[in-house]
Amino acid sequence: MTRKRDHAAVPIDRHKSAPRHGSSVTCTKRMNNWTPISEAEVWDLTIKAWEEMSLPQRRLWEVIKIEPIKWQQAPYGTQGGGFWVVAIYGSTVVWFNDIEHGFNRSTWSNPGVIDEYWCNQDELQWTVQHVLNEWQDGSPSGGRCGPPQPIQ
Repeated sequence: MTRKRDHAAVPIDRHKSAPRHGSSVTCTKRMNNWTPISEAEVWDLTIKAWEEMSLPQRRLWEVIKIEPIKWQQAPYGTQGGGFWVVAIYGSTVVWFNDIEHGFNRSTWSNPGVIDEYWCNQDELQWTVQHVLNEWQDGSPSGGRCGPPQPIQ
């Protein structure tokens, strides 16, 4: 399986383990050719992911999903008018990072504002599985890739 990124195909290892909780991986991507994803494209991604979800993932998804809505996130989401949030549970949102092309989980304090920027490139069903694991185990699940860092 490959994903197009900056006009080059990048192989994806679906079985590669995510970084452990507390680890920090940084992302780098050039934004000069980036255009925000449309609501229709977000719907397409969620529908495709639902088809790939296990029954327990689908059950959870039906509880936490919302209609996609743009939430603000500064500074990374400013250029695209925010990021699409597709689920809410407690003080956490599931949102699509269209800069890095992947789903993430972040906290929120004020409705409409994502507090944390992450740049995971997870499929939605993987993100839903992390939520399911957290609920079943009572502890954080899956790693999170941090924001870009300046090159020194």
